[in-house]
Amino acid sequence: MAASSSQKTLFLGSFVHCKSLGELEFLHDSAVCVDEKGIIVAFEKGCDQKKVEETVYPKLGWTAGEVTVRTSQPGQFFFPGFIDTHIHASQYPNAGIFGKSTLLDWLNTYTFPMESSLSDAAKAKKVYSRVIERTLSHGTTTASYYATISVPSTNLLADLCLEKGQRAFIGRCCMDSMAPDYYRDESAATSLADTRATITHIASIDPSNALITPILTPRFAPSCSRELMNGLGALQKETDFPVQTHISENKNECALVKELFPEFDSYTEVYDRHGLLGPKTILAHAVHLSEAEIDLIKKREGKISHCPVSNSSITSGTAKVRWMLNKGVEVGLGTDMSGGYSPSILEAVRQAALVSNHVAMGGDDTAKLSVEEVLYLATRGGAKVVGLSDKIGGFGVGMEWDAQLIGMGMVGSDEKGDTGPVDIFGWESWDEKIAKWVFNGDDRNTVAVWVKGRLVHERVL
Repeated sequence: MAASSSQKTLFLGSFVHCKSLGELEFLHDSAVCVDEKGIIVAFEKGCDQKKVEETVYPKLGWTAGEVTVRTSQPGQFFFPGFIDTHIHASQYPNAGIFGKSTLLDWLNTYTFPMESSLSDAAKAKKVYSRVIERTLSHGTTTASYYATISVPSTNLLADLCLEKGQRAFIGRCCMDSMAPDYYRDESAATSLADTRATITHIASIDPSNALITPILTPRFAPSCSRELMNGLGALQKETDFPVQTHISENKNECALVKELFPEFDSYTEVYDRHGLLGPKTILAHAVHLSEAEIDLIKKREGKISHCPVSNSSITSGTAKVRWMLNKGVEVGLGTDMSGGYSPSILEAVRQAALVSNHVAMGGDDTAKLSVEEVLYLATRGGAKVVGLSDKIGGFGVGMEWDAQLIGMGMVGSDEKGDTGPVDIFGWESWDEKIAKWVFNGDDRNTVAVWVKGRLVHERVL
């Protein structure tokens, strides 16, 4: 569906969000007022429509006739939109295809040919339109996208995200070395110029970056020359735009970095010494970091995107998320399609919990992540990673309405159509309902999705 225009809206019913790491807040019989700009302007607990109209509307200068009302039904609740902190839009057609590869083989066998082919505008539009629609249908209201090296293709991704209403960080991939001749930047200079071209384009379509923001994207250290990384570091200081890249995903990759950059003590130091590690840096994977590296990331206030589905799918390893959190590093979740097989952050949520159990089985029982904690990573944690914690990731006055309406089937009710794979019998506590959604749910449970107050997806039963 095309995104609707924003309008004054009253949301009524049950609201669930993460108050903090490990703590969910359940707000029933509550009301949220969202203005035409998509901002939450009132949040009232224990309040029905009549009371809102009598006591809240006058304070806002609203009249009932101009307000759209949306109420959660039994078995439904409003939840913050998911934030995908690491996703390759250009790889979506390959989701689920790994062969028998690990990272470096997989790039050459599947990834680079697919990304290169998206220089064809018609093919790029087909792929990008679908990945945006698909991720929205899974409740992803914000995505940090990797595109390709092609400026027109990357710009098209930005255009489509704006048209369809998804909040997005758009990165043109920078890679001037260790890539096939048919798919690499001609030089560091052309890579930087092409990155500036995409920045200029995004400024022309969304000058205030209300929805679309450029993100500097050195693919990973092995594919970038020192000149290119230095140039991107300087560009970051000039523009203050965020940076996204990969780090310590695979042991062979780590060995390659050591071989290519012998003058540096670690993979993390390579980025740091080129001006690419700071508070606006998103480091994907971080599976094989040392103590010194995580301490450096913390010192520079860098952020980490945990990609559990991808890390398992291409046998990269098990990231130690509890260790990262205990070190004070902000962590969010990424699908990392198509290293990850699914466009769903909910899938990443449950896999993050399961991967943490595997880490715990190695001898550290404290490594286990709870349902509440993995949901935090998918929402407030992700918001911190992308630098938008003041706007999204939870519900509160002054925040933007990026939200999804979740519905679960009530056994024995008169509901018609496919209500999804979660069966609610009626005796479950709310904590139990949420756990059942996390481990059994899918996009069939995502009834509707809003970004900045605009309805961007609604499931048709």
